[in-house]
Amino acid sequence: MPSSSGSTPSAGRPGVLQGARAVLLAVDRVLTGTAMSLACALLAVIACLGLWQVIARFILSQPSTWTEESMRRLLIWMVMLGTVVAFRRGALVSVDLMLRLSRGAWRRFVRTFITVASVAFLATLVWYGIDLVWRVRFQTFASLDLSMSWGYAALPVGAALAIVAVLAHHVDPLNEELENAH
Repeated sequence: MPSSSGSTPSAGRPGVLQGARAVLLAVDRVLTGTAMSLACALLAVIACLGLWQVIARFILSQPSTWTEESMRRLLIWMVMLGTVVAFRRGALVSVDLMLRLSRGAWRRFVRTFITVASVAFLATLVWYGIDLVWRVRFQTFASLDLSMSWGYAALPVGAALAIVAVLAHHVDPLNEELENAH
C-alpha cells in the first residue's frame, strides 16, 4: 500500500525473501530426500551385485563380466548423491573452528564465505563435468554396451543438486556436528 508521500514502502520485500526461502527449502527437501533414497538404494544394489560376483566367481566358477564395472559406476553415483545430503546437513569437513569461535557479524561472514566457496567449487564441477560428459558420449564401457557419459554424468548432476543443498544449508543451517562437538 502506498504511503501518504506517494512512495511505496519496502515492507513487501521481506515477504518476497521469505517466499523464496520457503520455495528453496521445499525444493531442497524433495531433492535431498530423493538423493538420500537413491543413494541408499544404490548401496543395496551394489551389495547385491558384489554378492552375485562372489557367488559367480567362487561357487559357479563363471566370473561375471559386467558386475565389477557396474558396481564402480553405481558407486560413483552413490557417492555424488550422498554428497548432496552431506552438504545439506553440514557434515562435510569445514572450517568449524572458525564458526565455533566466531559470533555476530563475523560468524555471518564466515558462513557466507564457506557458502560462496562451496558453490564456486560445485559450479566448477558442474561446468567441467558437463564438458567431460560431452567428450565421452561416444565411448562405451568395456563390459557394458552403455555410453560412458552415463557414468560421468554423476559429477555434474551431483554437483548441481549439491548447490541447492549448500544454499538451503546457508538459509537453514543443520549443524548437528558443530553443536555436538566439544
